[in-house]
Amino acid sequence: MGTEIAEKKFSYWLGLINLIVTFVVVWILWYIFMNQDAVMKLYTPFYGFALILVFLYGIVLMRNVIDYPAFIDKVLPPNRVWRGIVLSIVAVLFMYVMVYIVLWNFIGRLGVAYFSPSEIIASGGIGAEPWSARENASIAIIYLFTAFLWVSLVWAIGFGRWPWQTNKPSVIAWSKVFAITFFSIIIYSIMFHPHVGYLFYPAQSKAAAMSWWAGMAGTGSAFFSLAIALSALYWLIASDMHWDGYPWKLFKKEGEGTCVAGVLAFVFTVIFGIIMMYILAKIMNASWGEAFTGGQYTDGPDFRFLHMAQIAGFFILGSYILKHFFNNFPNTESLWLRSIIRNIIALIIGVLIYWFYYSPLAVFFLNRVPGVAQPDDNSLVWTLLFLSVVMIQFEFLEGWPLTRKSKELA
Repeated sequence: MGTEIAEKKFSYWLGLINLIVTFVVVWILWYIFMNQDAVMKLYTPFYGFALILVFLYGIVLMRNVIDYPAFIDKVLPPNRVWRGIVLSIVAVLFMYVMVYIVLWNFIGRLGVAYFSPSEIIASGGIGAEPWSARENASIAIIYLFTAFLWVSLVWAIGFGRWPWQTNKPSVIAWSKVFAITFFSIIIYSIMFHPHVGYLFYPAQSKAAAMSWWAGMAGTGSAFFSLAIALSALYWLIASDMHWDGYPWKLFKKEGEGTCVAGVLAFVFTVIFGIIMMYILAKIMNASWGEAFTGGQYTDGPDFRFLHMAQIAGFFILGSYILKHFFNNFPNTESLWLRSIIRNIIALIIGVLIYWFYYSPLAVFFLNRVPGVAQPDDNSLVWTLLFLSVVMIQFEFLEGWPLTRKSKELA
């Protein structure tokens, strides 16, 4: 009954208009911050990638980890527009503090030098010049916050508030932050750090092990791990948005997450992600031929894995577009039917986004380099910027102006 009412009240035309407006907002932000011929020119591309990923994680941290509504009612008036503005500013400040203070000038200077461009330059060696140093530090930051994003969403969707559900919100928030940090550092150390240690010459062989996946992947690049993380994240997000939380919901108790639900969500979405990667690899082989070690552009195994991550990003964006702009259509009574149809639609939207991004339209709108495999191009930057704007509207602004609420929250 509830799904029928939601279907009748929702205006798909308004959703489409909202999507168009969101695209325009993203284009304006891209022109100001990322366009290489415009204002700030942050898209190098890894430097801009790092900044927007940390910004996006700030949004996820407040909404999915700390659960800001439990705290914000005490400090801000019940006006969702005002709250959205304040929370967006907090996300920007989080990005600034984490990148420029914590990583560049604290951890980078006192602990792990490759997080700080200035420390990379001070260490000398080949590539220790400002542009390359900032790019390499940005790559490390991207990998670190990919691990944080992955673990945070697994925890939010599977573990939930377990095992602190009986405690007050502040205890739950800090406990989740520390637990997520602990597991994120482990994942980063195993899946990403080996690659970062070999970005420099001479390689940091005493600090970083050789990439354990190099033999089976044909590359030591952590784009392999990035592909696993984002492919798994797609299925994790799809299960939460399109499958209504199933099957992990079956292992929860009284609506609260459990250890079993969290572990199963992590393990099985990784398996689904690897299967999706295998399918994408077969499609790429059919299109471009077999990849080979040392291959350039589309022939390189490293690019193939990066491209898998980029495609997974398009699918994730497709899921968010379907969920928020088109009311997670369809809202049928059958869980199986609506889950399957939603997944198919989200994948189709992802493919349409792929076609847009690699078309002359994106060259015009984004001033991106034409072609698919360009070293100066990474679609994840634009995708994550788009996701950030969508999440701000629906997580911070509570859907304003697409959704209507009482006068107190309007």
